[in-house]
Formats: sequence, C-alpha cells, structure tokens
Amino acid sequence: MGKKIIYPTENNGVAIITPILDCGLTVEQIAAKDVPIGVPFKIINASEVPADFTFRAAWEYSAMSIIINLNKAKDIGHTMRRDARTKEFAPYDEIISKQIPGASVVEAEAARQAIREKYAVIQLKIDAALTPEEIKQALEI
Repeated sequence: MGKKIIYPTENNGVAIITPILDCGLTVEQIAAKDVPIGVPFKIINASEVPADFTFRAAWEYSAMSIIINLNKAKDIGHTMRRDARTKEFAPYDEIISKQIPGASVVEAEAARQAIREKYAVIQLKIDAALTPEEIKQALEI
C-alpha cells in the first residue's frame, strides 16, 4: 500500500505529497526534504486520503488524518447551488431581459419562481447538513 505525506498549509488546508520511492530516499527522508521546516507532518496510508474530491477545498490537516471542515464544505455546496441555479435561470433571464417576441414574460417569470423555490429548499438542506454526504445529497450529486 502506498504512503502519502500530509501537512497543514498556510491557509488551513492540507498539502499532500506522493513520495516516489524510486528516488532512493525513504518516505521519512522525502518528508524531511520536502515539508517546510518547522511544519508538522504525518505519513499516512494512501487509502486514508478521501477518494471524493468534491470538497477538496474544505480538507484540513489534523494530527491524525485529513478532516473535512463542514462549514467550508457547506460554503462550497452553496457555491455549487448558486452556479446550478444561475444556469437554470439563463434561458428565462434572456427572455425577460431581451423581451424576445413570441416568448411569454409571464411564463418565464413563473419558471424563474419555480427555480427559486427549488433552490431555496436545497439551501435549507445544505444548511441543515451534518456531513459532507448530506450536502452532496442536497445537491443531488
């Protein structure tokens, strides 16, 4: 099983080094060479690195392993929600802003309201989530 070297970054994230042992150095020697001086690190099994990178920006270093900061994961989830909502709004925004002949502004606004309501429910589910998996379920990914 492969090894990884993890250490905290300046912005409270986690850096991951994948050591290449063909270089003739041990994992410990690679860590001593590549981890910034004075920064704590841990050597872990590769299987301990989360396989799901959806919330990679929410990963943080802990003395035991990599943890996912739930508040950061929720922020990422909300960004994903807003991006998806914007894409759904786009065709209706165009109808309303350009006053396209033959297209009903009333129908477009009704569709936009349905989208608002759909994403308001998703927002509440993200806010109530207790795990990254629940955030993903709210986003249906």
